[in-house]
Amino acid sequence: MPEGIRFDAAAARGLEAAYQTTDVILQRVRVVESLALTPGSHVLDIGSGPGLLLEALAKTVGSSGRAAGVDQSVAMVEAASHRCEAYPQVTVDAGEALKLPYPDESFDAVVSTQVYEYVADIPAGLQEIRRVLRPGGRAVVLDTDYDSWVIHTEDELRLARIRDAWDEHFVHRGLPRFLGAEMKKAGFRVRQVEAIPMLNVEHHENAFSWHLTRMIAGFSAGRRECTQDDTREWLGELKRLGEAGEYFFSLNRYLFAADLEAPGL
Repeated sequence: MPEGIRFDAAAARGLEAAYQTTDVILQRVRVVESLALTPGSHVLDIGSGPGLLLEALAKTVGSSGRAAGVDQSVAMVEAASHRCEAYPQVTVDAGEALKLPYPDESFDAVVSTQVYEYVADIPAGLQEIRRVLRPGGRAVVLDTDYDSWVIHTEDELRLARIRDAWDEHFVHRGLPRFLGAEMKKAGFRVRQVEAIPMLNVEHHENAFSWHLTRMIAGFSAGRRECTQDDTREWLGELKRLGEAGEYFFSLNRYLFAADLEAPGL
């Protein structure tokens, strides 16, 4: 994971707020639909964060199923465990995407959202998914292409400095461009690729970009050529554009759904 990223208790609270916006709720619905789970299924959420997707998975598989979450952040493990404490079919463990703490062929489905852009070794990460999946199982991976980011600004040079600093936040700026090919190399049959745009033309707390731009500003200030004044003035500009009805933000996430071919097929 890139240096300087800390998913502590404060980050868990911030992500939980962002993940409860309408934009991400709709994304979560699409992710669950793509998994095609049935009651009794065993599913793993890699990078389960504060547990909102994990809770949705638990409801889908029911009490006869299993919904496991894994996250490398202790704060996130605690947050997800608290959120899902009413579901006996849920377990949440500390662990990493490159070394999942589960036996081979443990799950019917594996899902991961906004995780693999932080993982340097994509082939190794996909092999871990393959290892814990049962033959014929399905994998759903969703990540962002940050070159798809379009935002209205009156100071392109300032925005360029912020974008450049934000590059330190992840390993792969454009993972979706090659993720499908890597999944095929790992033995998956990619059956669905879908763009999920985060599009906001209003600036308020129920808009995903309201939270993301604050995260970007907090991370970018003081990195590379980006100053505290840059991020402060940028957030002020976004507020002003929102009040004037001139706000525009768009960013694409891409969902890849794939099946693990059963032996002999």
